[in-house]
Amino acid sequence: MKVGILGGGQLGRMLLQAAANYPIETFVLENDAECPAAHLCHQFIKGDIKDFDAVYQFGKELDALTIEIENVNVEALEKLEKEGVKIFPKPSVLRTIKNKIFQKQYYQTHQIPTAEFIITNNKEELEQNIDFLPAVQKLAEGGYDGRGVQILKNKADISTAFFSPSILEKFIPIEKEIAQIVAINENGEIALYPPVVMHFDQHLNLLDYQICPSNLQKQTLYKIEAIALAVARNFKSPGIFAVEMFVDRNENVFVNETAPRVHNSGHHTIEAHYCSQFDMLLRIILNYPLGNTNFIMPSIMVNIIGAEGHQGAVHYEGLNDVLKIPNCFVHLYGKKQTKPGRKMGHVTILNIDKQDLLYNGNKIKRTLIAKTLPNTN
Repeated sequence: MKVGILGGGQLGRMLLQAAANYPIETFVLENDAECPAAHLCHQFIKGDIKDFDAVYQFGKELDALTIEIENVNVEALEKLEKEGVKIFPKPSVLRTIKNKIFQKQYYQTHQIPTAEFIITNNKEELEQNIDFLPAVQKLAEGGYDGRGVQILKNKADISTAFFSPSILEKFIPIEKEIAQIVAINENGEIALYPPVVMHFDQHLNLLDYQICPSNLQKQTLYKIEAIALAVARNFKSPGIFAVEMFVDRNENVFVNETAPRVHNSGHHTIEAHYCSQFDMLLRIILNYPLGNTNFIMPSIMVNIIGAEGHQGAVHYEGLNDVLKIPNCFVHLYGKKQTKPGRKMGHVTILNIDKQDLLYNGNKIKRTLIAKTLPNTN
């Protein structure tokens, strides 16, 4: 089976690592010939995943296509789907998800709890809705890894706001941020991964670390599961869906966003679960039985982010010390250049003791640093 991946970043890299266990030929389309996934696929094609012709020509000889980022040319995928190429997830899902306005309207249509929101297109419309603040503003398209999102607290913040189509989302006092991954195959069968608690770097608006299992109250877990299932089922598409949610102080649950693909919140599943999110997506594409989503041991996953003040050829400080930690698994993404805020890798630790997980998670954050050598600054 010939399977293509649109995008060659770390998600594509980890998907290809899992694909080595299956009878498939892998293809990657990406503009950067030095991308993390380039050397792991059977065939690498240099091209723009947002360009109609590049995506169509890439996909027309393949059996199936999947993505590692939503910002792809949906029109080309729709044409390929009509011609018999299987797309995971379906282009209709990507058309909804890649635009945050459409995504919020999807939740509204299907009565899925989400923060109150309004749509704005320009500065004048923002100024007309000052009373709606404080709110989180999200660009309708193009935002990724913390970009395209900002908090507007009051009228003074309007000067730094986005004046393009966006949503204003009513600010919710968040107690916890949760993610649950849902897997759906072509027969409609479903597998749920246990929810994780995510902790974010407030400066970069990026996932800092996460813990699994979440240890939430049973009633809250039931709500999270029901909401995640409603989000994924209503897409009517096979694939992997990472549903990010907020839990407030009263244990109310609201959907924040959905990623229709393998996701940062599922990286721990490579070692901590019987079937990783990457293995699961390949099972779905190949129409194999869904895997076991149970965790083997509790885990913490820590993102390795490019250090402030460092841009250039990467050097990993503290790697030897981190590898001495028991049940520690390091994943470096093969990116040759580091810069502040760039995702350079992650580390997963397994331990039955939550306090030990937190202790070693903090140790990793202090010890393993993606920086540059003095002569490359």
